[in-house]
Amino acid sequence: MSHDTGADVDELLTMSRPELDRLFRASHPGEIRRGEGRGTVAPARGAKVGEAEKVFGRDGGGLRNRVTPFGIRAIRAKCYRDKSLLDGGENIDLDYSRTLLLVHWIRDEIRQIGPRLSLRIVCEGRCRILLFSLHFAGPHT
Repeated sequence: MSHDTGADVDELLTMSRPELDRLFRASHPGEIRRGEGRGTVAPARGAKVGEAEKVFGRDGGGLRNRVTPFGIRAIRAKCYRDKSLLDGGENIDLDYSRTLLLVHWIRDEIRQIGPRLSLRIVCEGRCRILLFSLHFAGPHT
């Protein structure tokens, strides 16, 4: 199901934490993405820390984070639908517990806020660590 809130990446960077939380709670998970997405870290209103690329597998069951200046696909995660630890609603999880031993407790929760845009919350248990937008340039597949 497509869910379009009308938000874009630049608008997300102007929103407060409570506004982003409301947007996340009001959004649906959508489908597990396939292909490349660009994540923009948005830790506080008006701030833009950096970007990261995520490459979702064709089978929809996993992803690799593209890291280093050479674009190596290094950090893997499993992708699946699950209930949010933050609000109990359904979302797409990026689970690093079996693939990244140093930070195996990290879990990302993703909900779609537009045809090519998702909001991603990085969690440690029930605590929110970071917020990301996740933008896909191509059609939603």
